[in-house]
Amino acid sequence: MPLYEHVFLARQDLAQAQVDALAENATKILTDNGGSVVKTETWGLRGLAYRMAKNRKAHYVLLNVDAPPAAIAELERQTGINEDVIRYMTIRVDAHEAGPSAMMRRSDRDRERGGDRGGRPGGDRDRGDRGDRGDRAPRFAREEMGEL
Repeated sequence: MPLYEHVFLARQDLAQAQVDALAENATKILTDNGGSVVKTETWGLRGLAYRMAKNRKAHYVLLNVDAPPAAIAELERQTGINEDVIRYMTIRVDAHEAGPSAMMRRSDRDRERGGDRGGRPGGDRDRGDRGDRGDRAPRFAREEMGEL
């Protein structure tokens, strides 16, 4: 059977249990139609590049699927009807990626760095006491403005 990757974005106001229920529902649709889900990854609540249906964030879920095309068509039909799903995409792949996906490896790498800045360099640096910076001249001296 052909191999697919199916990713869907669920609304930001859903609880994690509801997102897991959506993934289980997708798994049930596929198994009822002769397919199987090889792996399920929940990437968590992540920011969107732009607002979609008044949502700035969404729960991301990846399903690695081994199913006939008819099962994928039914999954996409059911996903399109569901109001809790903002977007979805299914692509056919030659082989499933072994081990965790790139998104899961990225979150592990960020956790190892110890920063919660989203992997950006610099981290939380301590600037220390900057001390008294002394008297400063006004930004625009009155002489420069021609008032005196």
